[in-house]
Amino acid sequence: MTPPGGGWLSGSTHYDERSGFSMDFLHAAISFATGLAAGLINSIAGGGTLLTFPVLRWLGLNSITANATSTVALWPFTLGGVFGYRRELQSLNRRLLALAVPSILGGFVGALLLRLTPSSVFDRLVPYLILFATLLFMAQDPIQKLLKTSHPEAHASSTWFIGAMFFQFAVGMYGGYFGAGIGIMMLAALSILGLTDIHQMNGFKTILGGIINFVAALYFMFHRMVYWPDVGVMAVGSILGGYFGAGLARKIGRTAVRRIVVLVGFAMAASLFLKK
Repeated sequence: MTPPGGGWLSGSTHYDERSGFSMDFLHAAISFATGLAAGLINSIAGGGTLLTFPVLRWLGLNSITANATSTVALWPFTLGGVFGYRRELQSLNRRLLALAVPSILGGFVGALLLRLTPSSVFDRLVPYLILFATLLFMAQDPIQKLLKTSHPEAHASSTWFIGAMFFQFAVGMYGGYFGAGIGIMMLAALSILGLTDIHQMNGFKTILGGIINFVAALYFMFHRMVYWPDVGVMAVGSILGGYFGAGLARKIGRTAVRRIVVLVGFAMAASLFLKK
């Protein structure tokens, strides 16, 4: 594959229009398969970014372009996730919709920070971001078990809600900047606000995560920070993966998928640390 600086991408953090929209068959096949696997992973356990980002890097995209492309490509999957939780979301406290505001602001600020970050600096941050996201992913089950035993009546005050707004802004910034692991952060915040139905919480954090990624995706597209051939191919794969994920989940099991995600995350973090 052609490395950044020639062929598909220029050496900058933006897509180089002079390189055109060409993509060879092997690249397209790998991109589609990765999107398919990410959609499957997201439908079962979450964490698809921990697969798409490193693969895009291996395919030759620089780190910032790979991050922006992954965000745009996986966003359509959000629509299916929200539709899947539509029944649980009907009884959601409408006050919580206010969390969309810090999600929008945070997502924009995070995307802006990514664009302003020199590629060399982001390359140094990436191993730590992936390691952090992988550790968060590992903690998802313990956190969800803890949430089921929480006592909402002790944490439903206005003070907690204001704190949650600021926390959601921070989550939005992280999500706009990198993205992987924001769902686990939001689950913790929603439990503090008094939600106890884990399915409702998963549905609502999917909405908030979708808002963050949508704002970031719009910013990335406007500033031409994505590589469109991978966006198109990977998005189709992720939608199909999400659609067929439920049936396949019954065969291979959620635990097996989670272990694969953790393994990929640690392997990618380790490989990048060794290159430093």
